[in-house]
Amino acid sequence: MANKNAPFHPIIYVRGYAMTPGEIDETTADPFCGFNLGSTVYRAVPEKERQPRKFIFESPVIRLASDFGYQDVYEEGYDILDPEWEADPDNKVPSRAIIIFRYYDEASRLLGIGQTPNISQFADKLRLLILRVRELVCKNPANGIGEDDFRCHLVAHSMGGLVCRALLQNPAAEFRAAVKHVDKLFTYATPHNGIEMVGVNIPKWLDMNDMKNFNRDYMAEYLNIKDAFKATGRVDWLPEDSFPSERVFCMVGSNRMDYEAALGMSRTFAGHGSDGLVRIENAALHGWRRSGKNKGSAGDSCAKAFAYRAHSGFFGIVNSEEAFQNLTRFLFGDIRVDLWVDVEQIRLPKPVQDEAQAGRKVSALYQFEILASPRGKLWYLTRRTAEEDSVACLSHEEWMQAPAQRQALYLSSVFLANRARVNPRRRSLAYSMTLGVRVPDYEVDRRLWVNEHYEGGYLFRDSIILEMVPPKADGDAWQVKYAWQGSGVSKADTAIDAKLLGDSRMEVCVPFGSSGSPGMQGQLRFIVSLWNKEAAGN
Repeated sequence: MANKNAPFHPIIYVRGYAMTPGEIDETTADPFCGFNLGSTVYRAVPEKERQPRKFIFESPVIRLASDFGYQDVYEEGYDILDPEWEADPDNKVPSRAIIIFRYYDEASRLLGIGQTPNISQFADKLRLLILRVRELVCKNPANGIGEDDFRCHLVAHSMGGLVCRALLQNPAAEFRAAVKHVDKLFTYATPHNGIEMVGVNIPKWLDMNDMKNFNRDYMAEYLNIKDAFKATGRVDWLPEDSFPSERVFCMVGSNRMDYEAALGMSRTFAGHGSDGLVRIENAALHGWRRSGKNKGSAGDSCAKAFAYRAHSGFFGIVNSEEAFQNLTRFLFGDIRVDLWVDVEQIRLPKPVQDEAQAGRKVSALYQFEILASPRGKLWYLTRRTAEEDSVACLSHEEWMQAPAQRQALYLSSVFLANRARVNPRRRSLAYSMTLGVRVPDYEVDRRLWVNEHYEGGYLFRDSIILEMVPPKADGDAWQVKYAWQGSGVSKADTAIDAKLLGDSRMEVCVPFGSSGSPGMQGQLRFIVSLWNKEAAGN
């Protein structure tokens, strides 16, 4: 890609679902469709006599402007789709522009005809918007971009992510002409596998307020993945031949209690393990091999991270520092780290092991918690805990199906940025990661085993600091050090060799484990790669 502005491409924001005519009118009355909303929370201070201090997040729009020089494209009350906008020759679109996809305007009683188009029509309008942005960005000589080299980022909340997927996964030639200009997709709390209420997927016949948009049968149609849906019963698949899964990031919320929609009924019906509307297990996306040697099988998981935030509202996921930091690191960062845990050995409590050897069925669910934060920051890039229903899980039955093989669990992805270093003179990038494996509730022949059980106990729990120094030039090696924190705080001082994977990535493995029974042995596996490599010389 010969785009001198990379990775700072125009950002097209695609908002989420508006249910009622009133909500649609309210949406269209907001120039930024909610992307301009921030939040104020409290943080504890060291002295108990002092009031907690405020922590203010100004909003994605303001922070993109103040931190990265982005600007909106509204001029004299006009949007770039209005003919009056281009009538003024001084109006130009910079490469660092924020464009709001106002797809509900037509559905508004204030600005449109009060009739809501379907998602396929929304996707077509997004296609036209991308081409319009390309035209205006390339017409601005200050950008120095040819049409073939134009790229943009799609950032979407909730149903907006489905609109983006309807664009990206459409095989029609006119859609592919726009898709080739999309560099990355970032979704906040998108119901990639539909919405469930009281454990039941929204029915297809529910046309009222377009709620059928979240029915899996209907989604399989407009997302063009009927084959994958037929094979798996799920629609959270992104065909790799449509858009590469490595260019997608899914931000997942885990706090349902702060979601106030429908007077709190939504969070009640969505239940535990949701952000108040979307279930955690339905908010991520996976690659799908639609052709080639492994045709009809799952590909790589898209990058994902978790925040203790609600679907929307004052304490929603869009207007949160955690999500913003993931957004900007994914769009503009320098290092990508995919976090895996490989389970190599599981030891049952001896009495339970004796029961298993006697032929009785042992059931258990191992819950893996993870909290990751970059050096010097006051928030987590990803947060998965048992109390928030966001853990990664491995059942004992899954383990017993192949006990001689390691079980690999993908935990999350962390993106790091040189520009965000606390000390700019320090070349290394570092973050802390806490890994916890909860002691499960063991069952023997479906009867709970409570002898020697202590609620909230851990098979393993410790924090590791990983510090990486990227190579200065091609051919140079990565320098990687780590340190388990144990009962104190230690600097990363243990050097570890990195295994080159042959595709500009490296693999770093750190063993972990606990002694005695019950217990677990395995390794943390970090897949590290340079990110936004095309921008290295910009």
